[in-house]
Parts: sequence; structure tokens; C-alpha cells
Amino acid sequence: MTTIEAGSPVRSTPRRTRHSALGNHVAATVGRLQARLQRDSPDPAAVSALARLRRVIGRDPGTDYTLEEYLYVPDDLLDTRQIDPATDQEHAVHDAVSLYALHQQSRPERMHIDGRGLGRAVADLVHVSNGPDGVRRRFAALGTASTYQESIYHLRGLITMLRGHQIPLDYGLLAEDLCTLRRPDGRQHVQAIWGREFFRSRPRATTDSDNADTSEETPA
Repeated sequence: MTTIEAGSPVRSTPRRTRHSALGNHVAATVGRLQARLQRDSPDPAAVSALARLRRVIGRDPGTDYTLEEYLYVPDDLLDTRQIDPATDQEHAVHDAVSLYALHQQSRPERMHIDGRGLGRAVADLVHVSNGPDGVRRRFAALGTASTYQESIYHLRGLITMLRGHQIPLDYGLLAEDLCTLRRPDGRQHVQAIWGREFFRSRPRATTDSDNADTSEETPA
């Protein structure tokens, strides 16, 4: 019989790395904000920005003019000829940074850490949660979401759970995933990446034979 026991070691999982200018831009933006929040005396302006960013989760880019420092997208990442509707890059930056604000809320630990993709973070959440089936259901709903806004809704729920267990996430990677998710041919690709990362990060399964005493007695 194969079981996964509480306290079983989690598999060593490969780190995902950013490979686009968009991911690097979001990671740098979040990193600067996080550094200001991590001071011995947190920067009041950064604390205020975090609260305002949480209020724009799920809204369209550009709706709060006071957040330009955190939500602007450099011209070299945009088609500057397009103003309406917002570009995939603008949505990805807006949603990744505002979701980081939700994740970091009231947490003294760093909730943005390089290399930790969403699937890995959710696998860690399942491992420590008192309600792992609820985590799995939310993650499964994300994996079958048919629209971008539905995906953001389920991400918001998962990130609230991650915050409760102090499990960090790489928001540069998330921004890249969100940008791809918005493309007509990108949704299934990103959902599959999250799923594979989750599967590879599950606790190691143990078998009855693992627990058996296989040592040989030494003849007298």
C-alpha cells in the first residue's frame, strides 16, 4: 500500500527562472516595494501603496492614477500604438503586483521570492494545510478556468491561503504566466505548467516496504 504521511519530506523541485523582460520588470518592482516594507520601521508610503494596490485587484489597468509607480509598463514592453483595450502586458503587471499586495498584507516575512512558481507554492500549501482538500479543489478550479477573470478569482483565493501559511511566490514568474494566460493559445499551456510543477512538488510517497526492517542479522 502506498501512503503519503504527514511530515513526509517534500520532493526536491527544480526552480523556475524568469526568461523575459516582463518578468524581470515585475520582480524588480515588487522587490523594491518589499524592501521598503521590510525595514525596521516600514515606509508609511509603501504601507499605504499596499492597501491601495489591494483595492484594484480584478479591476482594469489604469483605474487608480496614484499607483503609476508600481503598475506602469515600460514602453519597450508595449505596443505604444495601442491605448484601448489594455495590452496583455498591462493586465499581467496590474494583476501580479496587486495580488502581491494581497499576499504581503500583514506579513513580516517576504512573500515574493525568486524561483518559486505557483504549482510549487500550492504543493507546499497542501502539505501544511489543515484543509488540503479545499486547497486541491481551488487549484483544480484554477486548472479548468475558462476565462482570464475566472482565473484571477481563483488565484485570489489561493494567494489568501498562501498568505495564511507564510508561503511565498515569485511574482515575476506569475506575471509571465498571466501574460501568456491571456493569449488565445496560452491558457492550456500555462495551466499545464502549473499542474506539472504541482505534481513534481508533492510529498514523497512511502510504501510498506520502505518501513520494513530490511537489515540482515549477523550470525553469532
